[in-house]
Amino acid sequence: MEGIEYLVALSHFQHFGPRRLKWLFNYFGSWEKAWSASGHNLSQVGLKNNLVEKFIEFRQKTKIETLLNYIQDHDIKLLDLEDKLYPSLLKEIYAPPPLLYYRGQLTAQSFTLPLAVVGSRKITNYGKHVCQNLVRELVNNNLTIISGLALGIDALAHEIALDNNGQTIAFLGCGVEQIYPRENHKLGGKILAQNGLLISEFPPQTIPFKTNFPRRNRLIAGASLGVLVIEAGEKSGALITARYGLEANREIFAIPGPICNKNSLGTNNLIKLGAKLISEAKDITNSLGLEEFKLKQQNKTLLPSSPDETLILKNLDVANCHINELVKSTGLDINVINSRLTIMEMKGLVKHLGNMQYIKLVSKK
Repeated sequence: MEGIEYLVALSHFQHFGPRRLKWLFNYFGSWEKAWSASGHNLSQVGLKNNLVEKFIEFRQKTKIETLLNYIQDHDIKLLDLEDKLYPSLLKEIYAPPPLLYYRGQLTAQSFTLPLAVVGSRKITNYGKHVCQNLVRELVNNNLTIISGLALGIDALAHEIALDNNGQTIAFLGCGVEQIYPRENHKLGGKILAQNGLLISEFPPQTIPFKTNFPRRNRLIAGASLGVLVIEAGEKSGALITARYGLEANREIFAIPGPICNKNSLGTNNLIKLGAKLISEAKDITNSLGLEEFKLKQQNKTLLPSSPDETLILKNLDVANCHINELVKSTGLDINVINSRLTIMEMKGLVKHLGNMQYIKLVSKK
C-alpha cells in the first residue's frame, strides 16, 4: 500500500480507531495527506477541536522513522486492508482495521476454515475435558483455531491445537511484541515456533488496557466462520465475542453445562437465545458444511458437495450478487450462506469480490 508508513504513524495515535481512520482516508484520499493535514482540514472531517489539538501535538513529537525502526527491530510485519493475505472474513465486518500488526508466518492458508474458541479464564475440569476433546477433533478436520491467548479456555485451545499439529492464531489486546498475560509468554513463543500467528490491530508498544479487549474480541469473531463458547460466566468476556459474532452473521456454538455451575450460566443462556448446542465436534463441522470438505489438495472436483451449495450455485448468477440477494432467493439462513460461500471459494466454485458481493466461477451443471 502506498503511504503505509503514514498509516503506521496514524495508528499509533490512540484516539484514531478504525472508523476515524476510514473517515480520514475517505476525506483526504491518502494516508500521507491525512497525516500532514492542517488543523482546519482535520476539523472539516468532523474531529472536535480538542482532539485535533491532541493529534497535532502527537504529530509534532512523533518521528515516523523511529516507529518503523522499532517495528523492524522486533520482527513485526504489517498487513493492510488491500493485501491479498488480509483475512477475507475480517474484511466483511463493519469498519475493519485498515492495518494489522503480526508476528509469525502468514500464508494464504493461515486463515483456512477459521473457528473462534473462547471461554472462561477460570476453567473447570469439565471445561478442560470438553476443550481437549473438541479442539483435537476440530483441528483433525482442518479447522484453524482462533482465540485470544487469555488464561483458561483460550490458552488451552491454542495449546491443544499445537499439540495436534493444528493451525492456531492469537489476536492480542496489546502490541504483538508484548505477550499478555505473562503466564502465557511460553505459549506465545510456541505458537510462533509452530508457524502460527500473533496478530493485533494495536500498534507496537501498546500496553494491555482493559478497554482493548472488547476490540480484540471483535476481531476474533470477525475473522472466524463461527464462535464456539465452551465455558462462560454470566458476564464473561467470551459473551462479548459471541455478541460480535452475531453482529457479523457468524454461527454461534455453545457447550451446555451443569445448571448450578456459574461457569455454565453464560453458555446455557446462549443456547436459550438460539446458539447451537454442541455435544461433539461433528455438530460444528456439519453446521459449517464441512462434513464432505477436506483441504483443497484433497478436493480436486469443482462440483458442489452439498444440497446447500447446489442451491446457492443455482441462484448465483455470473453477474455480481450480494449475499442478501442469496438469502432471499435461496431461503437459507444468512449464517449458513456465509459459511458455505467461504468453503465454496476455497474449492474454486465462487469468488468474493468484496463488500459481500460474490460471483460464480463455474457454469451450471
